[in-house]
Amino acid sequence: MNSTWFRRFTTPGNGPRLVCFPHAGGSATAYRTLAQALPADLDVVCVQYPGRQDRYRETPFTDLNLLAGAVAEELVPMLAADPGRPYALFGHSMGSLVAFETARLLTRSPLPGPQRLFLSGRGAPDAHSTARFGLYDDDDVLAEVRRLGGTDQSMLDDPDIVEMALPALRADYRALGTYTWREGEPLAAPVTVLVGDSDPMVTVQEAGTWRAHSRGDVVVKVFPGGHFYLFDHLDGIAAAVTEGLLAEAAAS
Repeated sequence: MNSTWFRRFTTPGNGPRLVCFPHAGGSATAYRTLAQALPADLDVVCVQYPGRQDRYRETPFTDLNLLAGAVAEELVPMLAADPGRPYALFGHSMGSLVAFETARLLTRSPLPGPQRLFLSGRGAPDAHSTARFGLYDDDDVLAEVRRLGGTDQSMLDDPDIVEMALPALRADYRALGTYTWREGEPLAAPVTVLVGDSDPMVTVQEAGTWRAHSRGDVVVKVFPGGHFYLFDHLDGIAAAVTEGLLAEAAAS
């Protein structure tokens, strides 16, 4: 895997491939602990967006659809090289939107579509507007990061760390703020929706709006916690992913 877009934190197994999409401001390493909690036979591939960590000097995307297009373009050769291996996409928060838009693009390619989508911390794009983010300045972005948690809050008091993090955060929130839902056919792939019961960004009811975007089964899994509940429930998330992948394997 020579692409600068993907990272693995575990030895790839021979089972299904799971492609993970980070949240706004996040990097591939956000999924390191989840990758380690998942069954060893999976091949867990984590997307590294430009503008962070070892891609820090690259210009981050400020258009979510262009970002999804770039990921899909990089994924196609990987998937084509191993055509018999089923794959699924996992996204959290902004990553859910990027995963969803990437899945829509992949279904229009000659390759098979994803086996399942795992969409976390986010309602469906036509039911959950992100337009307000387009008005955010840097102070607004940092205030939103504090509100949602998931980051060591003391890091946000370090000017050097904030200076390093802001370009990616600024770009991601602009991408969210300019994102517009483009109507299309529902995906054939079933969906597992994951949400924290006290997430300030999305309610459990809003999480269920993904049902309109899949012709397959849509299951909503609710966990205790806020927007970044998943880091406190790695075993439960790993079980939900395993259950979803095994269900599709049994169906096929």
